[in-house]
Amino acid sequence: MTATVDPLKLPYRPCVGVVLFNPQGLVFAGQRIDNPGPAWQMPQGGIDKGEKPKVAALRELGEETGIPADAVEVVAKSADWLTYDLPDDLVGRIWKGRYRGQKQRWFLLKFLGEDSQVNIATAHPEFSRWAWMEPDRLIESIVPFKRSLYEAVFAEFRPLFRAGS
Repeated sequence: MTATVDPLKLPYRPCVGVVLFNPQGLVFAGQRIDNPGPAWQMPQGGIDKGEKPKVAALRELGEETGIPADAVEVVAKSADWLTYDLPDDLVGRIWKGRYRGQKQRWFLLKFLGEDSQVNIATAHPEFSRWAWMEPDRLIESIVPFKRSLYEAVFAEFRPLFRAGS
C-alpha cells in the first residue's frame, strides 16, 4: 500500500513564462506535442538553480521556439509570481510528484524578428505546431487548469503589448 501525498503540502515548481507578441499584437502559441487534444500554450519552463528569471525566460524561449534573444525586446515582467495547481490526477505523474503546480514569473517580449526564425523542431521539442493567436483565442485553447493564470497574465500585459505593437 502506497501513501498518498497531500498536494497542498507540496511546493510550487519555480518557473518562467513568456508572452511573445508580434507587431500585429498577436501572441505566440504552441500546440503541446504530448497532448492529443487541443492544448496550446505559451513558452514556459523551469528556472535552473542559480539562474535569474529573465535569463531563464530567454533560455526557455530559445529552447522551445528556436528564437534567439537578439530577436526580442523585453518589455515587462509580471509584478508578482503567479501560481497554478495541477489537477489531482496529474500531481503524482508530473515532475516526479515533487510539486503541486507551478509558481511563474512572466515576461512580456516583443518579437523583432521574422517568422522564419521560429523553429519548434528543437533538440527536445515541446510543440507540434505553432501559430500567432489573439489572446482570447489562446485563453480558450489552453488546458482548463491554466486558464485563470493566462487570464491574469493577459490582464496585466494586454495594455502594454497593444500599445507597443
